[in-house]
Amino acid sequence: MSGFITILLIILVFIIIYQIGKAGEYAAVLREEEKSKAAVNRTIAWLLVAFFVLGLYGIWKCNQLFDGKLLPPSASEQGVNYDSMFNATLLVTGIVFFATQAVLFWFAFRYQSTEKRTAFYYPHNNKLEIIWTTVPAIAMAALVAIGLRNWLNVTSEAPKNANVIEIVGKQFNWIVRYPGKDGVLGKRDFRKINDANNILGLDWNDKDNMDDIISQNGEMHLVVNKPVKLIIGSRDVIHDVGLPHFRMKMDAVPGIVTTMWFTPRFTTTQMKEMTKNQDFVYEISCDQMCGKGHYSMRGTVIVETQAEYDAWLAKQQSYYASNNAPAAPAAPAADSTLKTQKTDTAKAVTMK
Repeated sequence: MSGFITILLIILVFIIIYQIGKAGEYAAVLREEEKSKAAVNRTIAWLLVAFFVLGLYGIWKCNQLFDGKLLPPSASEQGVNYDSMFNATLLVTGIVFFATQAVLFWFAFRYQSTEKRTAFYYPHNNKLEIIWTTVPAIAMAALVAIGLRNWLNVTSEAPKNANVIEIVGKQFNWIVRYPGKDGVLGKRDFRKINDANNILGLDWNDKDNMDDIISQNGEMHLVVNKPVKLIIGSRDVIHDVGLPHFRMKMDAVPGIVTTMWFTPRFTTTQMKEMTKNQDFVYEISCDQMCGKGHYSMRGTVIVETQAEYDAWLAKQQSYYASNNAPAAPAAPAADSTLKTQKTDTAKAVTMK
């Protein structure tokens, strides 16, 4: 309903502007054309000034309204750097935006057309061209360098003490695999994928697979203040592991393994207290349109202490054990010899 009202107001504004223009044309007929034109120019100039001031006020009010409400502080150490980069970019572009718009509206007001002023043709200036090309280029190069530094950090080799977790996208859910007690993820082969009992195509000839744990409910457990390396893949189309609270994202591409690592800063419990929201959850989103069920491809992250993580992991059954349970032993066959002996003994007792 609010969107419909907004569209209706926009249409009404255009109608009013059109009527003002028509009224101006009628006024030109009644008055001298040059005087009418000068009056219209003055009106437009003042309207531009008002639009500029009101626009800045609207930007300020929107910033007040949404500041700190869209996302809580970064939940990862690497995300802090991304937030810093975002703020730096916003500062630089904000200054440029304000300066250019102020000059634009000032020129429109100050040099409005009058009877005594004519347009000045200014075709080219090499010095001016060099300045407004070089300065933005240097600023953009600096911002790109900061971005590359942060990117190379999260895609570099993870620390040796990092937990290793594999997350695989599949229309339309996330599959998460953890190494067992050996701390090593076994090999996978896409040709061995079977939705019935081998959802990731684990190679059972590789002993490292025997204790791996697989979660198909899209839930990923992480340890606070401990680095985690994500091994990312896809079973079908291109997905994207989006971790907005951690300021992380990485494409999940079929046939290609991508990786990134980060260090969680706050447990889920701590974030609930910080946001004053007991229903808070860290989310895993798919940030790549992947089909008609894309909207439902949502997972969750649980950040906990090392003790809580170890206790949770100890309760999990390996994927191999849960899908290759030994068959129950068959009931022993009755001993026919023993049965015959018992029958003969019973007959002898009866005859006596």
